[in-house]
Amino acid sequence: MFSAAIGFVLDQFDCCPWGGIVGHNGNNQRRSLRSSSRPSLYSPDERKRRDASPWTLVQGILAPAQFAIFLVSAALVVHFLITGEGATLAIASVVVKTMALYLIMITGSIWERDVFGRYLFAPAFFWEDMVSMLVLALHTGYLAAYISGALDTHHLALLALAAYASYVVNAAQFVLKLRMARLQQPTWPTASSRLGVSA
Repeated sequence: MFSAAIGFVLDQFDCCPWGGIVGHNGNNQRRSLRSSSRPSLYSPDERKRRDASPWTLVQGILAPAQFAIFLVSAALVVHFLITGEGATLAIASVVVKTMALYLIMITGSIWERDVFGRYLFAPAFFWEDMVSMLVLALHTGYLAAYISGALDTHHLALLALAAYASYVVNAAQFVLKLRMARLQQPTWPTASSRLGVSA
């Protein structure tokens, strides 16, 4: 009874796109009804290519890893801005976050090419890619300012927060898109089908 109640509550807020892998199937009938009026995010062929691409799993690993790095780095940057301490660690954490961003952008472009036939700006992810360009520009601007010495440490930290704010918006876009994809697919791959992570 208790586990069923917990399952019901989690199902109301669940946006995990990998339900089959983690053993959570959700209320497929309800999802099917809610998604019937929406245009499909993937065509049948695109869905097959998505599930077959090794880069789907790579993205499924890198996305939460980058988010974890972001949380740690944001805490370090805010701590520095409040206390004035830990500047070196805060700066280094933003560099690590930027490297993680470059990695997920490159592999994400390869994934998009595998699934949609183009490296960027596929119609299904056009606005996500547009905001990703802003995120990439702000992170790259941080690196350029750090390497060139164009900004002092305080202003570097403020630039990092601006980059992180854009990243949060972009991450929210992708979470919503993943939610849409899940609502449109009643049956998600199981762990035994091959560890392909559906997006």
